Amino acid sequence: MSSEIDVPSAGPATEADTPARTTSDRGAATRNALLAAARDVFCEAGFAQAAVTDIVAKAGASVGSLYHHFNGKADLYLTLFEEFQVRQQERTREAINAVREAGETDPMRQFIAGAGAYLNGCLAERGVARLFISGDGPPGFDRVMRQRLNKWARRNAALFHTADGGVDEALVVVLTGAMAGAVSEVSLSDDEEASRRMADEIMAIVGTIRNPGTEQT
Repeated sequence: MSSEIDVPSAGPATEADTPARTTSDRGAATRNALLAAARDVFCEAGFAQAAVTDIVAKAGASVGSLYHHFNGKADLYLTLFEEFQVRQQERTREAINAVREAGETDPMRQFIAGAGAYLNGCLAERGVARLFISGDGPPGFDRVMRQRLNKWARRNAALFHTADGGVDEALVVVLTGAMAGAVSEVSLSDDEEASRRMADEIMAIVGTIRNPGTEQT
């Protein structure tokens, strides 16, 4: 896909550009339908057992259209994962910004707000959260998950600077490990109410963690 974007001049649409826009809209609708169908089929059957024919049938599309928009079943899965992570990052960002705007300066309380929003996102989208944490993914997806977890840990580290301007690596490891376990428990539980209680209890426990290297004076 080209990285260049052709920005049209302002003004009303002409006969020449209307068909292109219609085609583009139709293509976007097909792509979205394929992703929605893939999500449903993956959640119902798992990645390994999901069939491309089931996905295109549910989307009302063709196998050719699927391979026009995606490289195959694994590409659909990874695209769903990336889009879920984007939504999760936005939830986390909004939660942290909200407590900061309310005057919260304690890094741990900011972390709790963001982590709580992440867990709430897993509860709100339990089907896909369970899909990604279940281990039933394309070859190499476990490496993708580890890379994303490490990236998340690096982002969290920005909240926990030590007095000398460094990063408290030990605290970041503890918090990241705790959240990885929390996400797994919340996503895999069959009882939504119990999952929400578990999320609240986990965040309450995490909130008691203190480290001299990051304690405010």
